[in-house]
Amino acid sequence: MLKNDLLLRTLKRETTERTPVWMMRQAGRYLPEYIKLREKYSFFERVQNPQLTCEITIQPIDIIGVDAAILFSDILVVPQAMGLEVQLIESKGPFLPEPVKTKNDLKRICVPNVHETLGYVFDAIKLIKQELNGRVPLIGFAGAPWTILCYMVQGKGSKTFDEAKAFCYTQPGLAHQLLQMITDTTIAYLKEQVKAGADAIQIFDSWGGLLSKYDFENISLKYIRQIVTALKDEVPVIIFAKGAWYSLKEMSETGAACLGIDWCIEPQMARKFSGDKISLQGNFDPAKLLSPIPEIKKEVMQMLNAFGKGKHIANLGHGILPNVPVDHAKAFVNTVKEFEIKP
Repeated sequence: MLKNDLLLRTLKRETTERTPVWMMRQAGRYLPEYIKLREKYSFFERVQNPQLTCEITIQPIDIIGVDAAILFSDILVVPQAMGLEVQLIESKGPFLPEPVKTKNDLKRICVPNVHETLGYVFDAIKLIKQELNGRVPLIGFAGAPWTILCYMVQGKGSKTFDEAKAFCYTQPGLAHQLLQMITDTTIAYLKEQVKAGADAIQIFDSWGGLLSKYDFENISLKYIRQIVTALKDEVPVIIFAKGAWYSLKEMSETGAACLGIDWCIEPQMARKFSGDKISLQGNFDPAKLLSPIPEIKKEVMQMLNAFGKGKHIANLGHGILPNVPVDHAKAFVNTVKEFEIKP
């Protein structure tokens, strides 16, 4: 039994006493407690050890007081499970030394048995649920197939993912084959997260905004829709497609419970595009958490007033930055908790 079910009630569009709040990347680099573990263990040691994953996932609940935990993991465990080597280099980001470029490369990967390749994630979820003991819900997640393809083809992070886009445009048959393999893996992976105890699921499409509206539909949303359809009757699903504001209407019709939005679209416009029939999540600019605390409080109140009462989960418009002071993160959360929206 959950003691704090604000997030889940908001995902069901029920009336709540206040707006729930959590932050993307809340378990991570801005917390001194996390940095101590990072100094002792490599990234994949942290991700693949259920005890460490549990400890890191729960840190922001204890320290910041957010209304939901999100599993500490990485979207790139999926390509890793599919057979690609994935390195995560501190301060540099992901590196996949043998990316997918040709038909032959596709033979090196597969749709895996997720119990064999990702069992450590499900073990971690079970442990987290046990340790949380109903304090707050737990959000599981995965990357959207297009975003995963970006890394599998480009081999590293990029501002434009031009090689990934060129792969889709010059070898569309191969690209759609890869996207479907990622989709099938992701559905199996997320279903097992739910079985292990995840209370909600978020799909991260970090690079959706690099595509035109037509390409977003054809290369990204087409596959996100499959994932939502497979999960929506079991658990509420949040879609966060950064920069893809032009497809909020189409995303709102997938069966998802909530859409995450970034700071580049106003809440009123997002409500209009989504038909005001779905909960919204966001959309504070993470860089604003570097402002003085009085300014943070003022900006958060402006954001909450702009969204209005109900059908809103307060969050950042992307992940929290590693150089944000902990007391600034607390100020963000506490301002949401203390705020009363005038009817």
